[in-house]
Amino acid sequence: MMAARGGQGAWRWRQSAVAAVATLAALCALSGHPVAACTNFMVTPGASDNGDPHIAYNSDGQSMFGFMHFYPRGVHAKGSVREIHNEMSGKFMGAIAEAAETYNVVGFSNEHGLSIAETTFDGVEVLAQQPGAILDYYSLMHVVLQRARTTREAILLMDSLTREYGYASTGESFTIMDPHEVWVMDFIGAGRVRRGAVWVARRVPDGHVCAHANQARIRTFDRHANDTLFAADVVEVARRAGLYPADAPDEEFSFSDTFDPLTVSGARLCEARVWNFFRLVVADGDAFAAEYLDYVSGRNLTHRMPLFVKPARPISINETMWLMRSHYEGGWFDHPHDLAAGPFHSPVHNR
Repeated sequence: MMAARGGQGAWRWRQSAVAAVATLAALCALSGHPVAACTNFMVTPGASDNGDPHIAYNSDGQSMFGFMHFYPRGVHAKGSVREIHNEMSGKFMGAIAEAAETYNVVGFSNEHGLSIAETTFDGVEVLAQQPGAILDYYSLMHVVLQRARTTREAILLMDSLTREYGYASTGESFTIMDPHEVWVMDFIGAGRVRRGAVWVARRVPDGHVCAHANQARIRTFDRHANDTLFAADVVEVARRAGLYPADAPDEEFSFSDTFDPLTVSGARLCEARVWNFFRLVVADGDAFAAEYLDYVSGRNLTHRMPLFVKPARPISINETMWLMRSHYEGGWFDHPHDLAAGPFHSPVHNR
């Protein structure tokens, strides 16, 4: 669990074995989402009980068990470089120019209250390979935390760093939080079209919550809104990759539908976790659950959920931790007495 508090760059971390460095039950390989066990919840200042934003990050990354990365604050001589090792495999990827000053980072939060979390959606295979790319997504997160103070700085730095050094991972949804606001960002490499990545980022409206879980969620977006940032050539890259018609309007371009087309497994194994969070916090959870059940059960993939919802009441950090522990109790996916639950009615099923 990560929480940000404003005022002179003050910061604090709260940890939970469930919400910070933990693993949801492994989900079996289904088309489109061979590994799908990461979840992010986002609570804005106006939706929290104390006026501070907080996020919950649950990861299945095998490189995250049992420790947290620590990067001390530093001042670096001109010409210094930072070696990049893929944080999943340990493979040496190359070196990048070091910043003159870097900030103190523990885990995925820095001394200015900036935090970054993620879930992997992979996306279309045509963009999965970028020869010569150096920065994998975990390395990118840590490098950005060492150099940025605010959400907007972080978003633009993620773009500029990958344009310069290449992006060596598949599609990611990022959560980016500072003491004042929270953003959600869908991000995928540009493959062989050009160096770097294409992306769209949306600011979560204050007083609302958001979530993502291994499925890109940003669809169409207002290109002129102050609460939206995006790669200027996001539509052009899609066209050049053969993913979006040349004569289709830019305004109708959907990031999620183009770069991470929804499948039944994407709805049932990924979006269902977002649905479960939303139904537990909105004013009429039963009505919300019923309205979008056809979607998350995989029966109607066109009936997409909203990107953000407004909770019925302020949400505490402790409540968010309990929400991350949910096994769909009381919902359509709660099956404690079926065969997969075993003789002890386990809420965790083999799938």
